[in-house]
Amino acid sequence: MPSTTIARGNAISTFYIAPSLTPTSVTTLTTGAQTFSIPGLQTTDVVNVIGVVGNQTAGIVIAEADCNTAGILTIQFGNFTAGTLTPAAGVYYIQIVRPEGSLPVTAV
Repeated sequence: MPSTTIARGNAISTFYIAPSLTPTSVTTLTTGAQTFSIPGLQTTDVVNVIGVVGNQTAGIVIAEADCNTAGILTIQFGNFTAGTLTPAAGVYYIQIVRPEGSLPVTAV
């Protein structure tokens, strides 16, 4: 709980999108950043890729996601197997949290 009554880190909206994505292969024991065009995505958005509809390729994890360039979603897929794998293509559920103003460095 903040020590003051000043609101910090409020979200103006939270919404979900379900774009169809076709990732490329990720080599063994690495993470690979891949980009996808998502019109309307903002660099200040907090992005959480919930997962693909259906089954993800065994051995693939979604390590991180963000928007560093307006309209471009970057997802890091991790491959923790001994071979090259391709993440599942299809509809991915993505949560977008749009903050109201800039995010605070700390709320304590």
